[in-house]
Amino acid sequence: MEKLYFIVNPNAKNGRCREIWRKVEAEMKAQDILYLAFFTEYSGHAEEIAGTIARNLNGSQAIIAAVGGDGTLHEVVNGAATYPNVTVGFIPGGSGNDFSRGFSIPKKAADALYLVADQNHSHTAEIDIGKIQHKELQETYFMNNMGVGFDAAVAKESNESSMKILLNRVSLGRLVYVYILIKKLLTFRTIPIEITVDGKVFRYDHAWFVTVSNQPYYGGGMKIAPAACPDDGILDVTVVHSISRWKLLLVFISVFWGKHTNFKEVEQFTGKSITILSPQDVFAHADGEAVGHTPLKIQACPKALSILTGKNNPGHTEELKINDCH
Repeated sequence: MEKLYFIVNPNAKNGRCREIWRKVEAEMKAQDILYLAFFTEYSGHAEEIAGTIARNLNGSQAIIAAVGGDGTLHEVVNGAATYPNVTVGFIPGGSGNDFSRGFSIPKKAADALYLVADQNHSHTAEIDIGKIQHKELQETYFMNNMGVGFDAAVAKESNESSMKILLNRVSLGRLVYVYILIKKLLTFRTIPIEITVDGKVFRYDHAWFVTVSNQPYYGGGMKIAPAACPDDGILDVTVVHSISRWKLLLVFISVFWGKHTNFKEVEQFTGKSITILSPQDVFAHADGEAVGHTPLKIQACPKALSILTGKNNPGHTEELKINDCH
């Protein structure tokens, strides 16, 4: 039987994740499920805990489940991504939960727990992840998406906003992204940027942002990359450039339905290896978390992460020639 670990962010969703964990804990006790739980105390702590757990497994199989938001899951993935004997689970307890949308994780804690506690492995899938190499010589993995420019600036301010706390109290925390987006829309300046996708170079003098996606959703439900498939061995690149502020607002309204791709100022590419360069440092995010600045190199890591998903098959099923990117 696989060992079962939970990494809980009690502060997720303005502290409401504590109540979610209490329900999960009560259900596990009722079912006599054996587990160990750890609680995060600061930013980056979930990654440290996951890494420590994975290193001490000595090759035995384990499930490490994040209880919190996408930020908590992002940290758990980065702590466990290089350990093939670890399967990552998720019980949503945050405000955005884009991973839940992309991988059909139930909203209710008890239903999500079923995926984690099921020992039949019927909900396990191998998915791609992206690896970012920073100019600081650091590496960061992402399971949803990463980006530079406008969306990274919005993500940064959203994470730091007191408005998020207020909206979380009425279960509307994901709307903070929309609020900050409109606010930043009035002040953000476009940037010159160069993108290389599998050796092909694209240059933009007035780019708003570049997003590299592994699955369709980001920003609390925006369908930024409608065709993105998390196990096809490639990443989807979205570039928005040379567009007025007010037309950009229309792009963001239509992105919830994936219709933004109809705008001529929105370009999309797919590739396995992507570099992003700019004359000045441009802020970057991964899964909504700060990861430094350009220049950046992004690589697709085919089927590098085992996850628990509500989908029988999260995407394509054809065999891939996998190069270890760890």
